[in-house]
Amino acid sequence: MSNDNLFAALRAAFPADLDSVAVETDGGLAYSWRDLDRASAMIANLLQSLDIPRDPTGVPPRVAVQVEKSVEAVLLYLGALRAGFVFLPLNTAYQSAEIEYFVGNAKPAVVVCTGRNFPWVSQLAFQAGTRHVFTLNDDRSGSLLERAAHCSDVQTPARRGLDDLAAILYTSGTTGRSKGAMLSHGNLLSNAVMLKDYWGWQPGDVLIHALPIFHVHGLFVAIHGALLNGSRMLWHGKFDPKAVIADLPRATVFMGVPTLYVRMLNEPALTQVQAAHMRLFISGSAPLLIETFNDWKTRTGHTILERYGMSETIMLTSNPYRPDARYGDQAERRGGTVGFPLPGVSLRVQDEAGQSLPAGEIGGIQVKGPNVFAGYWQMPEKTAEEFTADGFFKTGDVGQQDAWGYVTIVGRSKDLIISGGYNVYPAEIEGYLNDMPGVAESAIVGVPHPDFGEVGVAVVIAKPGAGLSPDQLLADLKAKLANFKIPKRCFIEAELPRNTMGKVQKNLLRDRYKTLFVPG
Repeated sequence: MSNDNLFAALRAAFPADLDSVAVETDGGLAYSWRDLDRASAMIANLLQSLDIPRDPTGVPPRVAVQVEKSVEAVLLYLGALRAGFVFLPLNTAYQSAEIEYFVGNAKPAVVVCTGRNFPWVSQLAFQAGTRHVFTLNDDRSGSLLERAAHCSDVQTPARRGLDDLAAILYTSGTTGRSKGAMLSHGNLLSNAVMLKDYWGWQPGDVLIHALPIFHVHGLFVAIHGALLNGSRMLWHGKFDPKAVIADLPRATVFMGVPTLYVRMLNEPALTQVQAAHMRLFISGSAPLLIETFNDWKTRTGHTILERYGMSETIMLTSNPYRPDARYGDQAERRGGTVGFPLPGVSLRVQDEAGQSLPAGEIGGIQVKGPNVFAGYWQMPEKTAEEFTADGFFKTGDVGQQDAWGYVTIVGRSKDLIISGGYNVYPAEIEGYLNDMPGVAESAIVGVPHPDFGEVGVAVVIAKPGAGLSPDQLLADLKAKLANFKIPKRCFIEAELPRNTMGKVQKNLLRDRYKTLFVPG
């Protein structure tokens, strides 16, 4: 009987020579494929040895993880898959209010955090009923590894079906309440297998990994791609444009968000000669400016492949790596588009009445396929709202598909800001601002930024007689929220623009501040 555990498929793709290098770090360490196999087995055995009561819902135990980027963090992810646990990655920038919500909502059996955060994270976890809290640091220290070192390095992956839950990714909603997107072993495996072919992964490919590993792009798309192809990774703990450019002659594939490409373009060392050995540059997680697309082609001789995905669906569309017979053998990577729906993905554009629109017309993007998530954790009503009667997921993105099949994203769910590849939801930030002394009301809007693509700007209305300081409001926010959510500027205004129904007209605020960082 076959085992559809995602780890089993990844492990089957390991090369025959297990002693060859799988991961080479920027700190001079080298991990073999045998190291990945043995260490993930030890962590899986540790997890399975814990006295964890059976969940009455039948859902496997959850492992919530907020640690710095390291190869050991990947081993923890692989170990959780092997053990049949559900992996729950959390952004390293999240603060106490956010962690308290995630732990209270997901009720993980295990929490893993950095040693420096252990005092407050463990307190929140124990209060929420979590019984096991471990530490893991990016210098290979921590109680997780200390405990796992006493476990066997032989382990049989837990049996899982394609529909069984493998991961929960929290993605904030426009209401401000975070939603846990439930991804199955089948969701993750189907997308990885399809991308291996569509992006032309080949023997000898080497991936430069310079992304965070708490979201879809760095954890699933990049790592699954390399592991499923048996490819070596050049591991960068943090993105440094000079260091990545220096590694280009030893690599063939790079995945990044637009901000990373902008920063590399600022480096004189980026040349066609330096990039000559590369096969493919992929961009996603935020819109890629056409200027960046063109500048990269001029400087390196390579055309960036832009793609589109989200936490709920992993990858949905991609510009072609090679001709796509479904679309008249088109092979052009078009700047400003996110390419074609990937094989197996059904995509349609509909109006607000639920009618499909012809090519070129703008509407809401809806998708269906084996990569699309099962729903939101413990939110059946929200799940029902986001799916159509015939099973299509409403992405909340607005776009169009032209006559050749190319998809272009022209907008997003009303207020979403994507800053440096991270989703920022204004309603969440507004909630914290509105609770501050002296604040009557606030509005957050996204404006163009040359480095991050978009950044937030806060417009605050003071209560009568209150003297508010923009800098102090932002400082107070920094104590509560992740840094990427903090607006870059704050303005105190007398009133907010409204329509006849009293709704704040954020489009007028965007127009007012759109040249703050990018001259008009």
